[in-house]
Amino acid sequence: MILLASNNKGKAKEIKELLNNQEVKTLQEMNIQIEVEEDGNTFEENALKKAREIYKLTKLPCIADDSGICIKELNGFPGVRTARFLGDNASQEERNNYLIEKLKGMPREKRKVEFITCIAYVNKNGEEKTFTGVLEGYISEIPRGNNGFGFDEIFELENGKTLAELSNKEKNNISSRKIALEKLKETIK
Repeated sequence: MILLASNNKGKAKEIKELLNNQEVKTLQEMNIQIEVEEDGNTFEENALKKAREIYKLTKLPCIADDSGICIKELNGFPGVRTARFLGDNASQEERNNYLIEKLKGMPREKRKVEFITCIAYVNKNGEEKTFTGVLEGYISEIPRGNNGFGFDEIFELENGKTLAELSNKEKNNISSRKIALEKLKETIK
């Protein structure tokens, strides 16, 4: 069994689907109440910190992820602060609308964005590894699609569709999380 250091339902669903041959349990499913502060300067630092702290507490093999979007025209903003760049109480809709407004009127090539996911894995031998996946796209001019979570409705692919306009299967075939998890799967075979 692998413990997933997250209570994000969308993230947990995606990770469980992608690691379908592994038994993955969330903190909530294991009745573990802990919030690890993401105060690192990189996605890797945050993911490792979460995995280490949950492993120390449970002594169970643990995976944790940190992910976010980095807009090239805005020097990588919002980056490692993706979930919190408007404060802890901002809604996802407010974050999405803020980014759309920030890039309003810019041509598509100036709206380039990378979706970055870093997965950290700490096993019962105390080994630590990290795996990174990157998906490139554009910030859309308006939110589109009803599938997915987070920035999916404003993350536009080269073909013009947003991640939220894809089926779960289509999204899971290309996502930055899938890319990182494929690398992880080689380690936990």
